[in-house]
Amino acid sequence: MPTACRALGLGRTLGYELARRGEFPCPVLRVGRRYVVPTAGVHALLGLGSATRPHGSAAVDGGVEPTQGA
Repeated sequence: MPTACRALGLGRTLGYELARRGEFPCPVLRVGRRYVVPTAGVHALLGLGSATRPHGSAAVDGGVEPTQGA
């Protein structure tokens, strides 16, 4: 939640208040007492397109992507 708030330019208190009211600008999941904001929703809201890279593409930092089951 705090990372999503920073990315959206919201203060932490306002972000949590919006989440409690169901008015956060992207989907929020309630996991126990925690609020979890999936990165895909934040990326979509910011117009960053798909949150994942196409299969087989190189990692941005030049690292090796993990294989399935790793």
